[in-house]
Amino acid sequence: MFSQFWLIRCGWQGDFVRAFASYSSALSSDPQHVETLVACAALYKSRNLLQEAVTLLTTAYAVQPADPDICHALAVVLTDLGTQLKQASKLSEGMTKYQEAVAICPTYAPAYYNIGVVHSESQQFEDALTYYQKAVDLNSHYAEPYCNIGVILKNQGRRDDAIAAYERALAAAPNFQIVQNNLAIALTELGTQVKAEGRLEEGIKLYERALSYNPKYPDAIYNLGVAFGEMGKLNRAIFMYEMCINFNPSCAEAFNNLGVILRECGNIERACDYYMAALQIRPNFPQGLNNLAVVYTAQGRSREALQMLQAAILASPDYAEAYNNLGVLQRDVGAVPEAIASYERCLRLLPGSRNAGQNRLLALNYIYPGEEHRVCAEHEEWGRQFQEQWVPLPRRRPTAADSDEQRQLVVGYISPDYFTHSVSYFAEVPLAHNSKGRFCTIAYSCVPKADEKTAHLQAAVEAAGGQWREVARLSEAALAQLIRDDKVDILVELTGHTAGNRLGTMALRPCPVQITWIGYPNTTGLKTVDYRFTDVVCDPLDTCQTFTEELIRLPGCFLCYTPPPDAPPVAPLPALVHGFVTFGSFNNLAKITPGVIGVWARVLEAVPSARLLLKNKPFACQSARGHVLELLERGGVQAQRVDLLPLAPANADHLATYAHMDISLDPFPYAGTTTTLCVECLKMY
Repeated sequence: MFSQFWLIRCGWQGDFVRAFASYSSALSSDPQHVETLVACAALYKSRNLLQEAVTLLTTAYAVQPADPDICHALAVVLTDLGTQLKQASKLSEGMTKYQEAVAICPTYAPAYYNIGVVHSESQQFEDALTYYQKAVDLNSHYAEPYCNIGVILKNQGRRDDAIAAYERALAAAPNFQIVQNNLAIALTELGTQVKAEGRLEEGIKLYERALSYNPKYPDAIYNLGVAFGEMGKLNRAIFMYEMCINFNPSCAEAFNNLGVILRECGNIERACDYYMAALQIRPNFPQGLNNLAVVYTAQGRSREALQMLQAAILASPDYAEAYNNLGVLQRDVGAVPEAIASYERCLRLLPGSRNAGQNRLLALNYIYPGEEHRVCAEHEEWGRQFQEQWVPLPRRRPTAADSDEQRQLVVGYISPDYFTHSVSYFAEVPLAHNSKGRFCTIAYSCVPKADEKTAHLQAAVEAAGGQWREVARLSEAALAQLIRDDKVDILVELTGHTAGNRLGTMALRPCPVQITWIGYPNTTGLKTVDYRFTDVVCDPLDTCQTFTEELIRLPGCFLCYTPPPDAPPVAPLPALVHGFVTFGSFNNLAKITPGVIGVWARVLEAVPSARLLLKNKPFACQSARGHVLELLERGGVQAQRVDLLPLAPANADHLATYAHMDISLDPFPYAGTTTTLCVECLKMY
């Protein structure tokens, strides 16, 4: 008894040498003394001398094979030895020890777990799952196997089952950080999946749940930013992107998306800063290059925009959006055939690209004179394919009120251009004066960023007894349902194939009568649009064009221009001030075709002292100016007789520039509209 007490005392006090000597002495007297064998094995295990511990416990097991404590102790040491061997790259020997542990103690869960790890590392995932499951069957509070089950199931695409496994692991070990991180990853991926399926709110809840497990997980924070941006909650989106950058300063996507939001908010300078920050992280980041090019295009910095787009395409040759934006740039500098080719390249890469498809239709209007049938046929084919994507809403059941001949007809006007935009100057009169007598107006504003003109139009609509709806963040389907719920009788869309259109809403046919007007010079191509307002000048009775809509030729003129309130007074005639006549055109370069240049050259030839004034966005770029001057020279217009101005910074400055022009030259076949009427009002009223 004294000897055993002395062994235990020495062992607990950490005096390994004296304890070992005592154990050895005891075992020399009785080599099969089970208690001493077990105690000595424990001493060896504490010093990580696992093979020696196994030898002693194996002897004890041979003496008492039915003793559950000895079986368990031997299984523990065999499992630890197996792990030691595996870490020393002796995988086969390690696996043998795990299997011996299972054979000796079939209820020892860690041995099954470690066999599962070996199978997992050998890519034998089904076998791994079997052993992990055996481990948790034996010990339902064993977190590690649940964690590894979750990893395998997630990699197999069984995300819901993986999440359940991670949750079981956390139930067993609430502070298991690896599991918390894995669960955050799985929930974030699930959130992205459900968001892509249109369940945005559900996606947000999953991202927030992910952050409850790992508050610093950048991917969940980033995706919350994306979701809030899609909902129009821009301040929250900005906050999330900035937080993402704080935890992951190398997240180029977050910098890029901050740039997108700031550009939408009109803060172009800061947007460029963020795009460039994204490109400092990833110089060949296609989205960053593309978005910076979009800003440069809008600023008229054509050469820089081209460089960015070429770099984006070089980095990602199948990047469809870059080809679409290249087409926009080419159209802006007047290279319309090249623009059409770029749009078509985009469509080959991404056949469903709505932007490229509609940009192509718009570009077709600038060229192919005498081939009106071809242009109209292209519109009709686009409309046929587009309509296939939409199932019209069921017809609204008529009520007793519908048959009341005295009731007001509800007329809806839908547009993204209720701000300082060309269309707004033509839409003002019908918006302000239709809510009288038999009609009630509802204006559906799809404006992403309102300005003073928006407020002016809203006030005019409401003062006339109409209603104003802010619908920029509604999907086309949701907007169609709202219009149907508003019981609109006649829906007028004012955009056609230009930016921000809601032709998807028109394809759903929420109204009995649907009309297109003002914003586009051609057919929509949609069978669900019944009429197109025009006049006998724009569409003569003998026109060669064909339309999917029935033409309603309004008497006089089909549109009515309202001069802006900040229009400057009529200026003195420039010719009287300078002693020479100034011809001018502020139309976009896509309209100024070689045929137009040829006619203008003849005009200047007939008036030798005259000058030509052109104002356009790309003239902020020296190479664009040089290109246009070269085209004019080639067409017979001497470069020294031409003045080129970039876009004015504000609308008032733009209007004031008309004071430098005596005679406006209108392009053809695509004539000026707002540009031409601005000239008339500033020269004549």
